[in-house]
Amino acid sequence: MEHKVTCVLVMVLMLAVSTLAEDQADTCTMTLRERVNCGYSGITAEECTSRGCCFNDRTMGYPWCFHPLAIENPEEEECSF
Repeated sequence: MEHKVTCVLVMVLMLAVSTLAEDQADTCTMTLRERVNCGYSGITAEECTSRGCCFNDRTMGYPWCFHPLAIENPEEEECSF
């Protein structure tokens, strides 16, 4: 029984640490052509980020408010019960 509890606690800890590691800076760093519009003309940075999107208004002709990159987590080892 203790092995199962330990395994579950380790998995929860790994999930918490991996979630913290996913910085917005990491998920918002992409090429201009990868940006997929997430807003509308005139959206503010605050409105954009409140939607869970990235905001960068430095380049004309590309979306300023865009969806973050999806981070794929490698398969984690499963505990054997």
